[in-house]
Amino acid sequence: MTQGVRLAILMSILAVIVRLIGINQPYIDNWSWRQSDVAAIARNYFQGGFHFARPQIDWAGGQPGYVGTEFPVLPFLAAICYKIVGVHEWVGRVQAVILFAISLPFFFLLVRNVFGETAASWALFFYSFAPLGIMASRCFMPDVPSLALSIIGLYFFQRWVGQSERARSTSLTASAFCISLSILIKLPSVLIGAPLACLAFQRFRIMPLRLGAAFRNILLWIFAAIALLPAALWYGHAYQIALQFYPHHFFGAGGVQIMSLAWYLKIVKEIVTSTLTPFLFVLGCAGVLVTRTCPERQSNGSIPRPRDAGRMFHWWLAAMILFIVIVGYGNRHQWYQLPLIPIAAVLAGGTCVFVGSKISSRVVKRSLSILLAALFSCFAFVYARGFYRPSAAPLRDAGLKLKAVTPSNALVAAADNGDPTVLYYAERKGWHFLEKNGIYDGEPRDSAQAIIDLEELRNRGAGYLVLTSNTSWWLDDYDQFRQHVEATSSFVSATPEFKIYQLNPVSK
Repeated sequence: MTQGVRLAILMSILAVIVRLIGINQPYIDNWSWRQSDVAAIARNYFQGGFHFARPQIDWAGGQPGYVGTEFPVLPFLAAICYKIVGVHEWVGRVQAVILFAISLPFFFLLVRNVFGETAASWALFFYSFAPLGIMASRCFMPDVPSLALSIIGLYFFQRWVGQSERARSTSLTASAFCISLSILIKLPSVLIGAPLACLAFQRFRIMPLRLGAAFRNILLWIFAAIALLPAALWYGHAYQIALQFYPHHFFGAGGVQIMSLAWYLKIVKEIVTSTLTPFLFVLGCAGVLVTRTCPERQSNGSIPRPRDAGRMFHWWLAAMILFIVIVGYGNRHQWYQLPLIPIAAVLAGGTCVFVGSKISSRVVKRSLSILLAALFSCFAFVYARGFYRPSAAPLRDAGLKLKAVTPSNALVAAADNGDPTVLYYAERKGWHFLEKNGIYDGEPRDSAQAIIDLEELRNRGAGYLVLTSNTSWWLDDYDQFRQHVEATSSFVSATPEFKIYQLNPVSK
C-alpha cells in the first residue's frame, strides 16, 4: 500500500465522518422543499402501499397526487427501511452518504490512471471537501447518488478502454449498468456521455476523417442501449403520469430556458464561492491549461496518449458549461452544478502536480501543500456552514402544530412559497397557497387574487389555512384579504413563526 493510497483512505474516512454530522437533522435547510418532496414520496410508499411506478406528493389536496419524477429508487428503498427502523430523517440522508463513500475509491483510481497518484490524492481531497458537495451528499435528494454512479461508470469505461479482450466485457457491462442507473435517478447525468465519448474516440484512435469507426462498433451500440433505453422508458412513463393526474407536475420541467446575463453572473458567483471555493476555482481554471502534460502521468497501454491525458475532463467541462447556459432557469438550483466539483477537483489536482514539479525543495513543496490544504479547508468550512442554516424551521414548527391540532384527514391550504415542508411534518394533505404557480411564485398580486384562490380551495375541501413567518405579511399588506380570512375562519394558533386558521365549512 503506497503512501498515496493510505492518504486516500484517511481522507475518505474523514469525508464520511464530516457528512455524518447532524445526519438526523430535520429537512429545514435552504433545500428543504426538495428533500421534503422526496421524503413525502417515501412516506407515501410506506403508508399507502409500495406502488413503485406511481410516486405521490402531499400537495394535491384530496387527489392521489401522482407526479412525474426521477426513477424513485431512493425513496422506495427508504420506505423499505421505514418498515424496519421507522420514519427518520437519517434514513433518507444516509443513502447519499453511502453512495458518495462508494464513489471515492473509484474517483481516486480514475484520476490516478490518468495523472498519477499525487494528482489523484489532491483531486480526492478537493472532491471530498468542496462545500456544495458536503451539503448535497447528506441530503435526501437524487443528485449525489446519480453523480456517484456516473463516476463509477466512467471509471469502468476507462478500464474497458485499456483492458484485454477477456476482461473488457465485465468492465463495459458494469459501466453500462452504473451509467443507466445514474441517468434514471437524475436525467441531467446524461452529460457523462461527453467524457465517455472522448474515451471511446481515444480507444479507437479516431482521426477527424475516420469517425465512423467508433459508430460501427457493436459493443458501443449495446452500451448505449443499456445506458439510455431504460431512462427513455421511465421518463416517458413519468411524463404520462404528469399528464394524467393532478397536479400535473413533472419534476424539472421548464428548466430549459436561456436567461439574462445577470442570471448567469449570479450562477458564476455561486460556483466561485459556495460550490467550489475561490481556491478550487482558480486551480481548476489553471488545470484546463496544464493537465495535458501532467509530469507524473504514467505510460502504459491502459492510459490515453500524452496529448489526450486530460481531454475527457475537458469534454465533461464543456458539456457542463453548455448545460448551464441552455438549462439556465433550471440552474437556479445550485445542486445542478454538482458535476463541476469532480471536474474542478481533477483539473486542480493536475495543477498542484504541475506546480510541484517546478519546485525542487521538498521542504518548500510540503509547506505550500500544507498551506493550500489549510486555506481550502477554512474556505470550505465557511461556505459549507451557510448551507446548514435552518431557514425552513418555521415551516416545520407550523407543520408539527398542525399535526397536533387538526384531524388526520384535514386538508390544509399552506401559504408556504411552494415549500411542502409544512405538509410533510404535519402529515397532512393539502395545497400550496396560492395554488396556481404556487411552486414558483406563490405570492398574490393583490387581495382579490388571494381571496379567489382561497375560496376555490375552501370549496374543494380545505379545512385549515396556515401562514408562516415568510407569508404572514399578506395579512398586513392585503387588508381585504385579512378581513376575508377573519370573516370566514376561526383563529386556532399563532406564534412568531406561523398563524393557523380553521376555515368555516362551505354552506350548502
